[in-house]
Amino acid sequence: MILGGIRVLDFGRYIAGPYCAALLADFGADVIRVEKRAGSEDRYLLPVAASGDGALFMQMNRNKRSLTLDPMTDDGRAIVRRLVATADVVVANVPPPTLAAMGLDYASLSAIKPDIILTAITAYGLTGPYKDRVGFDGVGQAMSGSIYMTGNVGEPYRTMTNFVDFGTALSCAYGTALALLDRERTGKGRVVEASLLRTALNFTNGTTLEQAATGIGRVPTGNRAQSSGPADLFRTSDGWILIQVVGNPLFKRIANLIGAPEWVGDERFATDDARGENGVVVSARVGAWCAERTTAAALGELDRARIPCGPVYRPQQVLDDPHVREAGLFQNVAYPGMPAGASVARKIVAFPNDPDVPFERAPLLGEHTDAILGELGYDASEIAAFEASGAI
Repeated sequence: MILGGIRVLDFGRYIAGPYCAALLADFGADVIRVEKRAGSEDRYLLPVAASGDGALFMQMNRNKRSLTLDPMTDDGRAIVRRLVATADVVVANVPPPTLAAMGLDYASLSAIKPDIILTAITAYGLTGPYKDRVGFDGVGQAMSGSIYMTGNVGEPYRTMTNFVDFGTALSCAYGTALALLDRERTGKGRVVEASLLRTALNFTNGTTLEQAATGIGRVPTGNRAQSSGPADLFRTSDGWILIQVVGNPLFKRIANLIGAPEWVGDERFATDDARGENGVVVSARVGAWCAERTTAAALGELDRARIPCGPVYRPQQVLDDPHVREAGLFQNVAYPGMPAGASVARKIVAFPNDPDVPFERAPLLGEHTDAILGELGYDASEIAAFEASGAI
C-alpha cells in the first residue's frame, strides 16, 4: 500500500477536508476521523441509514476510523497532544481562529511533533482581508464568476455538484503527498494551504484571463459553449443528449453526419471561435437533427462518426449504465441499518498492477474510540473517566 504506515488525523467537515483524507485512506493511510461527541453536522446530511447517517458522510469517510472527541476540554486537549505525537498529517478545514483555539495551528502541532504536516483548508485562505470569513462551495462558485457564466442572462445558476469542494480536496491530497515526499528528503514538516476561493479561481482562470487581456465582457449562454460548437445539450424524441465538438476535424464529421457539408469552408464556421460566435445557428441545425431521433439512435450515429457525446442521465440511470456496472465504478458496501448497502464510488485514480486496498465502509459514530485510545496507551479506567468528563 503506497501510504501504508502514514497516520492522518482528519478534523475536517463536510467535503473538502474529509474527501482529502479519504483520498489518502484509499491508498492505505490510517485515517482517524475526529468527530463531535454527538456526531458532526456532515454525518447526517442526506440520511440513508436507520441511524440517520447520510450519503455524503459515507462517501467522504470510507476507509477511516471514528474517534469522538471534544478538543476544547482539558482532557480532550491532552488526547489531541498524544494523538498528534503519533501522526504524520493533520487535515483541518476550519477558520484560523478556530484552528488555534483547538490547538491545531502549525505552531502548536510542530511543538509536539516537529515533522508534522498540516493541511489547512479555509474558505478564503490564511491571509488577506477575508481570511476569517466562513464559506461553502457556493461562495467559491459565486466569487469566481462561475455562477454568473452559468445559466442565462438575468438568471444565473450554480451547479449542484460541489466542484469547488471536490477540487480543493483533490489539490489538498496532491499537496499532502508532495509534502510527505519532501519530508522523506528533508525530514521537515510544513503547512499545505488551500482555500475554496483559490480552487475556484484556478478552475475559472481561462475566463478571467481572457477578460483581463481583452475586456471582452462575456455573458452567459445557457448550455451552449461560447468558444466552440456544436457544444450544447440537445433534446431527442425521448430525452436529452450532450454533443461537444472542438476542432476542425470533428466539426467536419458532424457537418457531414447531419447533412450540412456546406458548412465546411463556410467562414462563419471556419474556427472554433467562429463556431462559438455563430453557435445559435449551429445548435439550431444540430437540434433539429437530434429531435428526429431517439436518444439511442442519435448516440449510435454520433458514436459511429467518432463524435464526443453522451446521454443526460438521471441518478438511477447512472447506477444502471452497463459501462459503469461492468467497470465496477461503484462498490456496494454493507452498512448497518441500510438493507441495500451503500453504493460508494471507487477511488478516483487506480494503479492497475497493484493490489487494491480493501474497501471499508464509513465508520459508525465513535466506533473506534476505545481502540484508538488504547493504542495511545490509555487504559479502560482512563477511557471511562474521559467519557464521564465529556472529553469523548
